[in-house]
Amino acid sequence: MAKRDYYEILGIEKNADADTLKKAYRKKAIEYHPDKNPGNKEAEEKFKEAAEAYEVLSNADKRARYDQFGHAGMSGAGGFSSGNFSMEDIFAHFGDLFEDIGMGGFGSFFNRGGGGGGYTRRPQSRGTNLRVKVSLSLQEIAQGVTKKLKISKYVGCQQCSGSGAKDGRAHTICQTCQGSGQIVQVQNTVFGRMQSVSICPSCRGEGKIITDKCPACQGTGIVQGEELVNVNIPAGVAEGMQMTINGKGNAARNGGIPGDLIVLISEERHPGLERDGFNLLCDYYLSFPDAVLGTTIEVPTIDGKARINVPKGTQSGKVLRLRGKGLPELNSYRTGDLLVHLNVWIPKNLSSEEEQNIEQMRKSENFKPKPGKEEKNFWQRMKSYFE
Repeated sequence: MAKRDYYEILGIEKNADADTLKKAYRKKAIEYHPDKNPGNKEAEEKFKEAAEAYEVLSNADKRARYDQFGHAGMSGAGGFSSGNFSMEDIFAHFGDLFEDIGMGGFGSFFNRGGGGGGYTRRPQSRGTNLRVKVSLSLQEIAQGVTKKLKISKYVGCQQCSGSGAKDGRAHTICQTCQGSGQIVQVQNTVFGRMQSVSICPSCRGEGKIITDKCPACQGTGIVQGEELVNVNIPAGVAEGMQMTINGKGNAARNGGIPGDLIVLISEERHPGLERDGFNLLCDYYLSFPDAVLGTTIEVPTIDGKARINVPKGTQSGKVLRLRGKGLPELNSYRTGDLLVHLNVWIPKNLSSEEEQNIEQMRKSENFKPKPGKEEKNFWQRMKSYFE
């Protein structure tokens, strides 16, 4: 079934500001929260749907891509928009939004223990993000490419399965918080009984205490290692663009949430072509006789060379357009053109005989400039590049 529009899901206009967006998401989260709709699968799906919409629209870059390309622009964007997320992911990302809603029913959701059913929201450590630059040729940009990157980073310790405890079992339930990872305190105030929740100081929110540290990772749950990551780069990317690969950054201590891998796109310089958006530009120098008599020239393209007929009497500055020989537009069916800018080469040093021949040409009425209406000036030529 086709995905619904994100703005429609949250019930807001496309020009809604950040505050309106946040209020709309809170409203939907309250309406479809699992605590208020126990066992209701439809409500859970709508809860996830609202979280996905908010995750995209609250990010300026993702929102711009969505506004321009719709759901097609979200492929490879990472996050909830990829469709692979759970209820725990939602609360890990947006827990702070729920905590200050100020309505009953949410506190019990976050403070449940493992035996009480539902979900347990424990503070989790998060691994750091990694950045890597990938250089692409124009041909790779035109066709899209999968790059295999060997990333040096922190990975989960295999001996203890990332727990930090020897053999993965040398730990015990924290007696301070009874395994919940949180301490609940109730105080009597003039406004009534107030409840506050804080991270357990004994286990630092883990809910368990390591009794014997893993010798391989010294109790951290992470070690230095490498991972081979496949990065699918779509056609039409440009210099400076970034792709986020969720969960491929540094592993977190003691089994927390891994960081992300941020891939920065860099373009390799082409020997004969320059990029201008989705068009490609090429400068070609004609000899004076070729410009006068006409000729056939060969120009570079992304995937080889192309032959072009240059008509007689070609003026310097004329632009020849090869449609569809440029670069594809990202997440679109449109393709740019190859624009060949012709320059007539004027030699600086001539022999005596050549000077005499040129002098004869200068005397001829046929060689005196007589621009007609069909000859475009500089500004007209510049405008025609993009028509």
